Amino acid sequence: MKVIVVGAGVVGTMHAWQALERGHEVVHIEREAEARGASLRNFGQIWVSGRAGGEELATALRARELWEAVGARVPRLGFRAIGSLTPVRGALELAVAEAAVAREDAAARGYKLLTPEEARAVNPALRGAFDAALWCERDAAVEPRTAQLALREALLATGRYTFLPNREVREVVGEHAVRDDHGDLHSGDAVVLCTGAWLSGLVREVAGPLPVRRVRLQMMQTAPLGEPLTTSVADADSFRYYPAYASEALDALNTHQAQDPTAAAHRMQLLMVQRLDGGLTIGDTHEYEHPFAFDTVEDPYEHLTRVVESLLGRPLPAIRRRWAGVYAQCVDTTRVVHRQRVRDGVWLVTGPGGRGMTCSPAIAETTANELGW
Repeated sequence: MKVIVVGAGVVGTMHAWQALERGHEVVHIEREAEARGASLRNFGQIWVSGRAGGEELATALRARELWEAVGARVPRLGFRAIGSLTPVRGALELAVAEAAVAREDAAARGYKLLTPEEARAVNPALRGAFDAALWCERDAAVEPRTAQLALREALLATGRYTFLPNREVREVVGEHAVRDDHGDLHSGDAVVLCTGAWLSGLVREVAGPLPVRRVRLQMMQTAPLGEPLTTSVADADSFRYYPAYASEALDALNTHQAQDPTAAAHRMQLLMVQRLDGGLTIGDTHEYEHPFAFDTVEDPYEHLTRVVESLLGRPLPAIRRRWAGVYAQCVDTTRVVHRQRVRDGVWLVTGPGGRGMTCSPAIAETTANELGW
């Protein structure tokens, strides 16, 4: 069997991985020299802790298993089973953390409420003041800027994988075939379009209006911290953003403790991960209204710096990079992904939102199972 995969971001790359794992041949087409979108412009977090119960959590947990297995075979992914800590301050934030630990699926997530001393035993870099911390043992991380390159090297080693960069697919031809902007026809037994936030052009032509929207974010990365940050770190604003924390305690937090005005205006929460070079990836914001700004604004970065410094109890290293990114998200955010047959033998897979890096291995596995690979 021959599979044509369009789009070399993490979702497309994981579809190529699944096809090759099942003994098939893959032709992988990318419109740029390599993926440059949301698959690189994220935290590299395998983020189980905040996922909604049910299908979303099941997908994230399965993806976590698959990431660990792939990481063992591809060390350059930088897979690290580091877990995460969310420090909390005050009775209202503590109550949300306690409600999370009381969930029926808390054990599956690896939730545990730690004292400040216990949290610092796990992550000594958290020297700031806080009252407790929510620990999620199942969270992990990979290196987003290099993950696709490391995976591609492993895919090429199979001898059944062809990567075609700098080719934009312009046309779906009949069943099981696409034509690129070089005029070349690529035919196989199945075509999977994993085009990320590119929802116009060919995608609109073959799929029509989609229940998917584009979301813009801002992030930054620092110089090396000079010490290990042994876990991912979130702040209590993540309770307001991620569906796992929905509870009466969260309602009380939202009612009685106003979010910082900058964080509220930019729909922010803190997430922070240390890269293998020692720098910190820090974010993020969420912008939903079109047209998106073409520039980045400074207020969110200043807010994130204040929050991080209050948790670390020390000045943040110099900022080395700032960037914006755009990802595709299902309008119905309870849906893990939008998967649609757009022609016989041609499928579109898009819209995982901020779950893309976390859930892509399991999303691809589900596609492969549904298509009978």
